[in-house]
Amino acid sequence: MLPFDLERVYGGIGLAPEALYSNFVSSIDGVVAMGEGKHAGSLISGKYPADRFLMALLRACADGVLLGAGTLRSTPGHLWSAADVYPSLAESFAGLRRALGREPEPRLVVLTAHGDIDSAHPAIQRGATVITTDEGKRALAAKLPSACEVVSVGAAAQVDIAKAIEEARKRGLAVLLTEGGPHLMGRLIEANLLDEAFITISPVVAGRDERERLGMVEEWSFNPCPVRGRSC
Repeated sequence: MLPFDLERVYGGIGLAPEALYSNFVSSIDGVVAMGEGKHAGSLISGKYPADRFLMALLRACADGVLLGAGTLRSTPGHLWSAADVYPSLAESFAGLRRALGREPEPRLVVLTAHGDIDSAHPAIQRGATVITTDEGKRALAAKLPSACEVVSVGAAAQVDIAKAIEEARKRGLAVLLTEGGPHLMGRLIEANLLDEAFITISPVVAGRDERERLGMVEEWSFNPCPVRGRSC
């Protein structure tokens, strides 16, 4: 049950006690990412209030927000909290978190194979769980603030996605929201780890004259693959 003012806007939402769900805003032609240094969500959605409300609501329901390092780099000033994107209902979202038994803010979980993390990023300064490889852990040694935890899931060249989710869950992050990026989405779907997908279609066309303009899933191809979800 949502607080009244949130239910009035959105209706209802229900997630399993353990769930991994995604949220993306996409252009009509399927672009969700505009390249590092460009906050694609804001560019594609135009900061439309309904999309920002949904983003805040989904963050308010989560124990943790899961990102790839590329998404962190593409949003240099962002904080992954409900209040950051919808401040006018910050107290309602905080009340929802209390009612759900969540911590005051979702824990940021960042995946990086090589430790390419900007320690000065404000979201990192607030504290994050960084899941990486042995190489990445060595690269990050003593570089992150004490509020961060660095976890290695092995010596492979890439982060083992299943082990990464397992490590997050060991830390009490049972309900996880991912906001990307597209490479991480492909890996989650390929590993059958994604439970629900929330997708907002914005009435804009982005085009693909640049290589880094990406769709919701990159580096993976599937036979048509059903994903439980809701579209807006």
